[in-house]
Amino acid sequence: MEKMLIEVEELDYAYEKSSHVLRNINIKIARGEIIAFTGKNGSGKTTLAKHFNGLLKPSSGKVLIDGKDTAKRTVSELAQTVGYVFQNPDHQIFNDTVFDEVAFGPKNQGITGKKLEELVLNSLAAVGLMEDANLYPYRLSKGQRQRLALASVIAMESDIMVLDEPTTGLDYKEGLEIMELLKKLNLKGHTIIFITHDMGLVADYAKRMIVVSEGEIIADNTPRKVFNLDQVIEKAHLKIPAVTQLARILKLSKKTTLNDTELFQEILAAKEANLNVLCS
Repeated sequence: MEKMLIEVEELDYAYEKSSHVLRNINIKIARGEIIAFTGKNGSGKTTLAKHFNGLLKPSSGKVLIDGKDTAKRTVSELAQTVGYVFQNPDHQIFNDTVFDEVAFGPKNQGITGKKLEELVLNSLAAVGLMEDANLYPYRLSKGQRQRLALASVIAMESDIMVLDEPTTGLDYKEGLEIMELLKKLNLKGHTIIFITHDMGLVADYAKRMIVVSEGEIIADNTPRKVFNLDQVIEKAHLKIPAVTQLARILKLSKKTTLNDTELFQEILAAKEANLNVLCS
């Protein structure tokens, strides 16, 4: 049996003096998955994700990262396995240069000298910021600062990377660059979890989507299957991609259409089928 990298067992969580934010959460995530957490604002998806790196601890139940209970580990210890990029990168950038920002985590793990320099420069190269190593971080654009935050996670060589709304506030090109970088990191074996309201991103990049509503998981499957669950989509206030809606109206295929390429192929197939009928 494949060992799970993340295991959540009967997780309940409540902020002090408030009702439960998460109730009876059970998830298993294998190494190398790329997963989207979705749901309306306040549904609990970010609260759930913050349990993976120890920023939050369960009120009851367990969260195991690579078989180890997060309740018994510090945030610093978990950072070696779980990297977290906040929705606003400015909440985690505090050093005077781009280089020092990326070097901060590895330095705290005892890495120094040439090994540290190589690790930092390779991480900056991965996100296209190597030439900006000596710049003050806030001279970078919002998209570049998002990539800087991701470089800091890459430098920690974390097996798991969690990103909260990674494309919020970015233009189309910047958002695409971030998502393509996550795709490459996933292909290298990293487990990627991204939190998003954008169902287009879910359709294009996630192999699995977990839908959270009112602190509970109401769906956990492939985007193709979840997009076909009308009650789930309505309850979670999700907006499925326009191309998916159009394909439904046209009734071109029995399967759920996820993107423009699939829609184009279905149109061509329908056209060919009609020609065959006319010629027969």
